[in-house]
Amino acid sequence: MRTWAVVIRILRQFRRDKRTLALMLIAPLFVLTLMNLVFNGKEYKPNLGLLNIHQVHGLDTSLKAEGAVTYTFSSLNEAQDALEQRKIDALITLNGPIPHIELEGSDPSINRAVLQTTQKAASHLLKDSPSFNPVITYLHGSADMTSIDQFGPILIGFFIFFFVFLIAGVSFLRERTTGTLERLLSTPLKRWEIVLGYVAGYGIFTIVQALLISWYCIQVLGIMMVGSFGWVLLLTLLMSLTALTLGTLISAYANNELQMIQFIPIIIVPQLFLSGLFPLDTLPEWLKKLEVIMPLAYGAKGLSDVMIRGKGWDAIASDVIVLAAFSITFILLNILALRKYRKI
Repeated sequence: MRTWAVVIRILRQFRRDKRTLALMLIAPLFVLTLMNLVFNGKEYKPNLGLLNIHQVHGLDTSLKAEGAVTYTFSSLNEAQDALEQRKIDALITLNGPIPHIELEGSDPSINRAVLQTTQKAASHLLKDSPSFNPVITYLHGSADMTSIDQFGPILIGFFIFFFVFLIAGVSFLRERTTGTLERLLSTPLKRWEIVLGYVAGYGIFTIVQALLISWYCIQVLGIMMVGSFGWVLLLTLLMSLTALTLGTLISAYANNELQMIQFIPIIIVPQLFLSGLFPLDTLPEWLKKLEVIMPLAYGAKGLSDVMIRGKGWDAIASDVIVLAAFSITFILLNILALRKYRKI
């Protein structure tokens, strides 16, 4: 009988806490739907550039029959620019009897798709002489590039973003529930001073974390690092700041630590799926458009440009600006969110 009384108390508690009840029921369905869209996406079709391949009659048609999207270029410079900007996955040229395939190279799974497609297309054309031994080169990466090299920049960004978001949100929530924030609001401090103080205070620890994770992955785990570590540090710091300000903002709408954790499937999981972990070309069009509101997508793209492709400021400038804009926006929203506790 007393056990049943405990059961009734818990059921009534959940009935009063409608937000927790909704997150428990809706969040798993949301994540499962997202996973279904990602893993059941259409097969990736490689984008291939063709230069001087008129000597091989029917190669363009054969590549298209295998599902490739082909682009014909009239000059080498134009083709190289398209490869550098990732408009194509590989460039196929024929200046003699031996074809040359230059792969963009930063994604091993796309490299395999390109080589398999060209091999199948060539086998249809060269039935009497089925051997197809092109010269293969890489614009970025190499044949020895592993999956951890490909996903390393994404995982660095994800773990930094995830832990800062969670720790900052729970810590700021504890400040509220223990009355510390209320006491601060009763002082002459302005809302913006309180927010900036919290951001700066927590920010010191996020800087240490970003440094440690980045250094460990590159120096200890040996993840590919072609560009400058300074740009990696800048991007990870901006991601930490974005996660910090987002975590404190979300915590303003959570009543306890459980609710804060329940926001993870809604806030963090979609960002992981849309950060480059899976080729975006295989996802539904409406889902791909959500990438523009995902801070982690910009950070992961910038880290990949630096660590795998060896690029610098020109390539990551837009990502840096967007991450900074996210942080400033979340800081302003944090200041507004404090109004719900007291107007000062």
